[in-house]
Amino acid sequence: MSYKNDPYDPKQASLLDQAALDDAVAGAEKAFHGAGDLDALAALKHQHLGDRAPVSLARREIGALPPAAKADAGKRVNVARAAIQAAYDARTAALTAERESRVLAEEAVDVSLPVDRRPRGAQHPLTTLQDRISDLFIGMGYEVAEGPEAEWEWYNFDALNMHPDHPARSMMDTFFIDLPGLVLRTHTSPAQARTMTTRRPPIYIVCPGRVYRTDELDATHTPVFHQVEGLVVDKGITMAHLKGTLDHFARSMFGDDMVTRLRPSDARTEGELRARLAAVLGDERLFQERLDQPCRELRVARALLRHHQLAQVVAVAAGEDHQARGGDEARELESVLGRAHVLVTAQDERGRLQ
Repeated sequence: MSYKNDPYDPKQASLLDQAALDDAVAGAEKAFHGAGDLDALAALKHQHLGDRAPVSLARREIGALPPAAKADAGKRVNVARAAIQAAYDARTAALTAERESRVLAEEAVDVSLPVDRRPRGAQHPLTTLQDRISDLFIGMGYEVAEGPEAEWEWYNFDALNMHPDHPARSMMDTFFIDLPGLVLRTHTSPAQARTMTTRRPPIYIVCPGRVYRTDELDATHTPVFHQVEGLVVDKGITMAHLKGTLDHFARSMFGDDMVTRLRPSDARTEGELRARLAAVLGDERLFQERLDQPCRELRVARALLRHHQLAQVVAVAAGEDHQARGGDEARELESVLGRAHVLVTAQDERGRLQ
């Protein structure tokens, strides 16, 4: 290499020869053209455009030339370097275009192909039915109200007028949780209580969901099942609205020929209820014991009174005398009804005092 203060020697400046510069350009173009991808091209760049490339070394020799020769030499070196840079840029653009074309070809999607993919799995039939029922009531202007399955006893019982001595609160019906005051909800009615404590009427809600009771699993019972309840609180609501809603629900779910019928929730006859209570309430000692402590007969007594009241309403509507019975039967009925009423009243008062 020549230095700035050395006398000019054309042999030492051979890199500045035009032929050498042309060879450097040709070699770079050939090397770039042979690169098959962008990674290979990047590996060649420093050989032809880096600090140790021929054109870079030639530029360093310009300082050793006489002043009259520097301008011409610098011009030729710049032209050579520009040609090499242009060749590199052109090959980069070509390889980039090839890569993009290849990616488009490999990842192309034929949108004209028929779609044969099906979603895996399906909704559970109970979920499908619950959604269908909810949509039906939403169409009638109701809202869907939901609540936790692990519920507070107050919402599950007390807020629904079920006193501590109510049979439904016993271990025979309810799953109690180790945490104090929590149970697995026995119905979806707590959602109604939650709604009524946070909103003012008018209220139109439907409450679907899973509930739990300590029933033995058999053909007609399960400890886990689903309920759907509805609640309407508004002015001017009558039994006609209830029946109309149930009629619409039945026809929408089961067909236009469905007919609804209202009947007591306890399907047992008045005679069956009376016979069940007579043995206990007819004994003075057993009757007094039932007045002083919670008893299983309380629910039966309530059912008998409701059944009798409903029978009276139906009889009056039909123009009949519900009390037209034989002497012994009438006296027995009056006695059992009287004691059932005393039992229910005493237990209700006991619950209020507690």
